Amino acid sequence: MRDEPVDDALVAAALSAVESAAPLVHHLTNDVTTSETANVTLHWGGLPVMADAPAEAGDMAAGADAVVINTGTASTTDIDAMVDAGRRANEAGVPVVLDPVGYGATPHRVESVGRLLDAVAFDVIKGNAGEVRGLAGEEATVRGVESVGESDAGVPDAARALAAETGAAVVASGPTDVVADGEGAYALSVGHERMGSFVGSGCMLASTLGTLSAVVGEREGAPASTTEAALAACAAYGLAGERAAEADPAGPASYRTAFMDAVAAVASERPALDVASRVERV
Repeated sequence: MRDEPVDDALVAAALSAVESAAPLVHHLTNDVTTSETANVTLHWGGLPVMADAPAEAGDMAAGADAVVINTGTASTTDIDAMVDAGRRANEAGVPVVLDPVGYGATPHRVESVGRLLDAVAFDVIKGNAGEVRGLAGEEATVRGVESVGESDAGVPDAARALAAETGAAVVASGPTDVVADGEGAYALSVGHERMGSFVGSGCMLASTLGTLSAVVGEREGAPASTTEAALAACAAYGLAGERAAEADPAGPASYRTAFMDAVAAVASERPALDVASRVERV
């Protein structure tokens, strides 16, 4: 990793690489946020595809540039397709992102995510504080798909532990995002509180992580590792959230629209973020 874990040059280079490559990002995602995840992928410059039928999920994964697996509404049959897609992606060297939505809320979700972790080597695991704590073997409270009553204390330790166990870059999203790998953890102070005012913002971050993971090593200056891609993705995503709030949209629906517009603007304009000043090792 470079001296600074993430800076404006890395974010700009990652977004430029996405624009040039237009990576195909295959989603096996939840029914609630399919449109949001497809659109955010497109706005970053990727090509979204949602081919979750068991008959084609593996074939699509093998030919994609990244695969995003989201367990938000996954049935047992859906998990079968996700396992097949993840394995085929691993065989083809395609990066795979896991968003274990609601992990810990029900036995089915715990069993389903366990199956996926046993069968698939994930490059990135992204969750909220409760999901990451639970996956790391800690006590955590998840109600429905939301983390309840979790503080930031201990999240870096949980993220590091999960990264060491799985070999993935781990992203714990929240008011402060934490990105961890086997070497350490970083906290990013980016984003805006209104990003939690509409359903789908967490799923859209997973799609952003998949889109930028697809261009690791694509060109000089672009992310050289999945961890760098995750840091750049969180920084760009948070900046879009800040820009969307600048005009003070009237309510959550208008903020959601402003956020989508801000993603497209950040992707094309690559504005200065001074991101290096917003990151610290934790």
